[in-house]
Amino acid sequence: MTTSVERTDLAGYACKSSLSRGRKHQEEFRDQRPAFERDRDRIIHCAAFRRLEYKTQVFVNHEGDYYRTRLTHSLEVAQIGRAIARRLQLNEELTEALALAHDLGHTPFGHTGEDVLNTLMKSHGGFEHNLQSFRVVDELEERYPGFNGLNLTWEVREGIIKHSSPYDAPAGIMAEFLPGTIPSIEAQLINYADEIAYNNHDIDDGLKSGYITLDMLERVELWHETSCTVRRKHPAIDDRRLVFQTISALIGLLINDLCATISANLDTFGILTQDDLRRANRAVVHFSDQITARNLELKRFLFQNLYRHHKVDKMRVKAEIFITRLFETYLRFPNLLPPKYRERIERFGLERIVCDYIAGMTDRFALDEYKRLFEPYERV
Repeated sequence: MTTSVERTDLAGYACKSSLSRGRKHQEEFRDQRPAFERDRDRIIHCAAFRRLEYKTQVFVNHEGDYYRTRLTHSLEVAQIGRAIARRLQLNEELTEALALAHDLGHTPFGHTGEDVLNTLMKSHGGFEHNLQSFRVVDELEERYPGFNGLNLTWEVREGIIKHSSPYDAPAGIMAEFLPGTIPSIEAQLINYADEIAYNNHDIDDGLKSGYITLDMLERVELWHETSCTVRRKHPAIDDRRLVFQTISALIGLLINDLCATISANLDTFGILTQDDLRRANRAVVHFSDQITARNLELKRFLFQNLYRHHKVDKMRVKAEIFITRLFETYLRFPNLLPPKYRERIERFGLERIVCDYIAGMTDRFALDEYKRLFEPYERV
């Protein structure tokens, strides 16, 4: 059997598989992959990851084959995350595992689905997609004998539960993960790889849809400066290629700024090791002040002109109706749930199980289920 050796060029502040705090359940492995590489592979092969192919980013699956889905978004986050990790000598496999897992708990119909489920679950613990991602990898996946979930390492599980903020999770869950303590640099950078990915691919999708235009984008400072740089280098470039090249340049600009800021913070706080990072307990991953302000302008532009476009809002209203009616119907008629979900009701309660079932649906399955339940001439 070939032994896979962990990279020897990792920085002292990088997470190392050989120093992992381990897994909840003892296992015998068939090969010698490093722990975080194994976690990445388990995430790629799980059912929740495959379902991301048909879950909304901004545009619902049936609106066109070109638009990003949660799956393609996750792949782009992984690509950006690995680029940052490689430059800073961080653990690329841990970064990739966290990037690929960060949206496993997302609902159908994007953030609308999350908001609706959170409202419906208000009296039963609420709903938040990062917590649901953790629930997917810790409980809902059923692939291995002897335990539920994927039995991921402590470091991957910490990164999932602390995605976006290290303080959002309920105390009972967070107790296992050094509550109030900043996570690894690999986990911190996923928030920004996520933001870089969705800002830039939403520009692409928004232009493709016609909901935003190049003329509108030119009023955004960050886009304007970057596109002007591209035009100076390629004066005869057509608009279609200009979009691709500007997005590429913008991603590179944001990655460069992020890496420079992280390096400066590591020097400022004297962080050379993982222990130094935990003692400092300071977020070291963020953009420079100048890029933060410009990026905020871009985010506001996308919110006002794309995410709140009247056609996107129409689909949001439909999605709210779909999910609410499905939720209420399953509560009233739990026998409509698949057997494996009904078996969990006694342990977790009916509301949480209905929530799990709907959160796991793809856009397409949710629409089909709605038709099966509420359209009289649809076959059940």
